[in-house]
Amino acid sequence: QELALKSLGNEGLFLFSSLDTNKDLYLSPEEFKPIAEKLTGVAPVSESEEEETPDPDGETLSIVAKFQPLVMETMTKSKDGFLGIAHVALSGLRNWTAPAAPMSVLLARQFKAFLPPKNKLDLGDPWWIIPSELNIFTGYLSNNRFYPPPPKGKEVIIHKLLSMFHPRPFVKTRFAPQGAVACIQASSSFYYTIAFRIHAEFQLNEPPNFPFWFSPGQFTGYVVLSKDSSHVRDFRLFVPNNRSLNVDMEWLYGASESSNMEVDIGYLPQMELESTGPSIPTVIHDENGNVIDSRDPSGEPIQFVFEEISWQQEIPWEEAAQRLEVAMYPFKKISYLPFTEAFERAKAEKKLVHSILLWGALDDHKASCAPSVPGSGRTLRETVLESSPILALLNESFISSWSLVKELEELQSNRENEFHSKLAELHLEKYNFPVEMIICLPNGTVIHHINANYFLDITSMKPEDVESSIFSFSTNFEDPSTATYLQFLKEGLQRAKPYLQS
Repeated sequence: QELALKSLGNEGLFLFSSLDTNKDLYLSPEEFKPIAEKLTGVAPVSESEEEETPDPDGETLSIVAKFQPLVMETMTKSKDGFLGIAHVALSGLRNWTAPAAPMSVLLARQFKAFLPPKNKLDLGDPWWIIPSELNIFTGYLSNNRFYPPPPKGKEVIIHKLLSMFHPRPFVKTRFAPQGAVACIQASSSFYYTIAFRIHAEFQLNEPPNFPFWFSPGQFTGYVVLSKDSSHVRDFRLFVPNNRSLNVDMEWLYGASESSNMEVDIGYLPQMELESTGPSIPTVIHDENGNVIDSRDPSGEPIQFVFEEISWQQEIPWEEAAQRLEVAMYPFKKISYLPFTEAFERAKAEKKLVHSILLWGALDDHKASCAPSVPGSGRTLRETVLESSPILALLNESFISSWSLVKELEELQSNRENEFHSKLAELHLEKYNFPVEMIICLPNGTVIHHINANYFLDITSMKPEDVESSIFSFSTNFEDPSTATYLQFLKEGLQRAKPYLQS
């Protein structure tokens, strides 16, 4: 390592390390491939694509990409005019103004990757297209990478689709939950509608610049395809844009994994793929099996007529999306309601509100802020929020909600509904970066709260070192974070007793 640093210099070693995926200080031909492709301008066909022998009589699907770039003004750092941020750091982001491939033609058979395994034929029963290989114990993948690994198996079609947006998609994110999950939303004799959710991210910079990671909260969508995957009737993939922030960004400031990392969030108005129509045959035969021209005598393409699909079973899109969300995030086994709705429900059911207030989203694949920032929502959702005792108590005694700070700031300043404005104000008064857990009455009065950083600090201490009796450790649970969060919830219930009894 020292010799390499001496030979290559700091930045040279940084580039070398980003290519040396197995960290053996030797670049194999496979590891050197991205640089070779860059120098020659020739991208060889990947092995996985060579395995896919096109059916000469197969159908093709035309897909268009729609893209509106990130709204720079929605980034937190825009408030001070990106002060202190080198222009070159954001160059990959600023220059990405259009999709890499506005249109693409794919083989219908490639979508067989979305078909269900034989044991997952019930509506809404999720399966993994690309399994998540990371969890809270395995840590996360290196930030110091520029070029995605070659996709394998079912990753190929997803890589191909995401490459329409940008040439460097990583189909496996650096953080859990990774991968892609799907379920059947509707079924007929010959067709399925498959709903899916994908967690992927893009690397926007190339050497000599340092890495810039662009991580949409999720990609979701559906494909309507025949059970033998010979025909695709409809396809759509998109990044949801219904919340005020839907992209996490991180970029390095130096030539090492431990270099300073900047983190920000922003709003992406549109990132979407859509089929222009059903897949159509590449070759047309007459009733005798003879190939005929795909254009009529006037030169117009032959118009195909497709039979109407009669669905025998289906579930609503919202239900399918919820099942996929729970597969990715077990903490979502209980409902997290929108902010104002949670207070209405709590009042009706005479329960407390368990609220989580974050800088960034709790159910996007990178919650709250970079993992380098302690107290991220990611840590919470992967530990205490999905543990059985917590889920049981939340389900029994609380109405849960999570909100973005930005959304509550907007709600507070909106004077059309004074009660909602006051609810937001009471929450924001207690907020400290990056995540605040809050317990309150249905009228918005906060009766207990704890910051995620403090929570993680005390749960990482030995029980005998914790002075506060408020968050004492229970002997019933081995996991101190679960025991402490239970204590926090029970303390809230205890303080609310006078209200709940009245």
